Amino acid sequence: MGGDATFYDGMITCSSFLGKLVSKAVWNLNREKTRRYQEAALSAIPEGFAGALLEVPVGTGILTMPLYRTLPKAQITCLDYSPDMMARAKHLANKLEIANTEFVQGDVGRLPFQDECFDIVLSLNGFHAFPDKEAAYRETFRVLKPGGVFCGCFAVMKENRRTDFIIKHIYTPMGYCTPPFETADSLRARLAALYREVELSMVESMAVFRAVK
Repeated sequence: MGGDATFYDGMITCSSFLGKLVSKAVWNLNREKTRRYQEAALSAIPEGFAGALLEVPVGTGILTMPLYRTLPKAQITCLDYSPDMMARAKHLANKLEIANTEFVQGDVGRLPFQDECFDIVLSLNGFHAFPDKEAAYRETFRVLKPGGVFCGCFAVMKENRRTDFIIKHIYTPMGYCTPPFETADSLRARLAALYREVELSMVESMAVFRAVK
């Protein structure tokens, strides 16, 4: 498990040798492009944020725990379906001495939270893998307060033929991705039907979004 997590973190941050190879081969991403889309996805969280934030899925926490360390007044809830991933995120939070983060094992399609209880819902690299995307969109909208922000990033189709081929023929059979998949246009339309303000940009096949309820 440790080796898998090290590879995952290296790939998601495009920081290890193997991670760089996979990022380039599958996603046509290098370190600069990876940094660009991830910073854009996190830019919707304002400096000094002190409200309630839900991150789903938290994964290993490699992308967000350094940010949460700078937000000591925020109430942060991290949810993931995988106990192993969540355990790694919790370990990183403890290592960074982050005391204001709660970890919850659960399903994005049935979030164990009341209506309209979060100021921000953050989802990084999750929606292309969620098995019930309709439920995930409904639930993330439900738990967000009016005026709250839904933000994050995930992979969409029709931006890179090689990426599309690998997602369909390799990542989907392996369980890393689950159809149906969005395109940039379908995602923009879906978010616009739910939210009153929508911003969407692309870095290769990664869609970066910010939507205001």
